Amino acid sequence: MSAKIRMNTEFRNKLFNKIKDVFENESTEEREAFLKSREDFNAEQNFTFSIAKEVVERSYPKEDVATLRVFKKKYGDPCDVVAKDKCFYFAHNEDVDDEGESKETKSHFDFGLYGNLDGQESYGREDSDQFAHAYFREELKAKGCNPDILPQQSGKDSNPYKTKHVDMCNKELGKESSGYSQNSNAIGMTKDFNAPFYADVIGTSYCRSRAIACTKDEYQQLEKWRIAKADVVSKHSTWVSSISKQADQLKIGLKAYRYLSEGIELATELGINVDEAELVKTNSTGLTIYNPTNLANMIKGMKNKQSTNTREAKILARKQYESVN
Repeated sequence: MSAKIRMNTEFRNKLFNKIKDVFENESTEEREAFLKSREDFNAEQNFTFSIAKEVVERSYPKEDVATLRVFKKKYGDPCDVVAKDKCFYFAHNEDVDDEGESKETKSHFDFGLYGNLDGQESYGREDSDQFAHAYFREELKAKGCNPDILPQQSGKDSNPYKTKHVDMCNKELGKESSGYSQNSNAIGMTKDFNAPFYADVIGTSYCRSRAIACTKDEYQQLEKWRIAKADVVSKHSTWVSSISKQADQLKIGLKAYRYLSEGIELATELGINVDEAELVKTNSTGLTIYNPTNLANMIKGMKNKQSTNTREAKILARKQYESVN
């Protein structure tokens, strides 16, 4: 009878990474909700920008823009008052205050990848960074970045580890050093994302701070779009949190296991195939306080698997059956 292989740090790390990778890719309610939030945002982004562009062109007709460009060409910088922008102040006056007087409802809307999520003209905020990381999550993972760093570090003070990974993501995305389009130096994915969402605006200040008039219905659609953007961040945080909780328990259990076979058993109980020989190809102890079966059940209980008993799932199963038969 061969001797049991003792667990060590390398085996723990290999098992942890393999199992965590499965956590990140399995179909759960949290993951599906996150993926759907991105799809919903894309639809809202395109539709809402078409409305925003119509509003902008009502205030700054194409004919006026063309005339001013002719003047700039003829007279130079004094007539340099037209620029393409992706962020705008929109306002309507259809609401009334407590005294029945008309009041202005105004907010800042930025259609860029790193645009704000709350209507405040600001740049370099964590929620804007997280949206960008979540939106391009798969691309960043493929480049060796950690797009989940912000929700993973939620509630923690700023620290070098967090800063390092946030900066890596932003650099890979090509984040601009200035949030304003007139002097934007965005590159890569950020530049490509922003490109379709510019409109010609007349003015000389950033985001052309004079509010552009819109209707209340148009304003409400703009707010709906911004809510969809914030929902991507919210759903991303919820999903990452569910993975982190599972990973924390996994780490505790693996640390306690004395033998590699216990880690293999845990993976098996979780439905994950791990080849012991593959782990042993490359080359501590502690009391086993987590029975592999019990720990597997605990981790399984932390996730909401995508239901296979829904109406949609049954229809899909029927279609698959009919296509084969």
